[in-house]
Amino acid sequence: MKLQGKKIIQLVSDDFEDLELWYPVLRLREEGATVHIVGEEASKKYIGKYGVPIESDIAFSEVTIDDYDAILVPGGWSPDKLRRYEEVLQMVRVMNEKQKPIGQICHAGWVLISADVLKGRKVTSTPGIKDDMTNAGAKWVNEPVVVDGHLVSSRRPPDLPDYMREFIDVMSKK
Repeated sequence: MKLQGKKIIQLVSDDFEDLELWYPVLRLREEGATVHIVGEEASKKYIGKYGVPIESDIAFSEVTIDDYDAILVPGGWSPDKLRRYEEVLQMVRVMNEKQKPIGQICHAGWVLISADVLKGRKVTSTPGIKDDMTNAGAKWVNEPVVVDGHLVSSRRPPDLPDYMREFIDVMSKK
């Protein structure tokens, strides 16, 4: 268990891409990490794009960011909602400043764009937000997974095994 003792934030809002949220949570827990589901409200049920629910453990406002080793942003349509919360953007900014692992997949790049942490970074995402990523100053590439220091990005559900392999590798070195 490579990640024993590590604590990770998994952000959530309605309309997350079911696999892009659940697959990382399960893989990270398999590696011994504690993964907290963090949403606008604590103990609230959020529903994915395909109807799979998940309940939040804590609210954005209750997070003590220094207690965590990494943060994950899911894809789907939830990133468009998540980026509207200053608490979410601040969590991402602090993780970036402290060089702690940040995972983003699919449309999750929208949150990092709004947090203004992509300038000069090499990333990938769903091709649908390529222009958004490059307009934010990122160098976008069409690859299954891209690691740029502490930032791990991926395109879509078929890339999840590559994404989690690299994210776990980055986490295990921190």
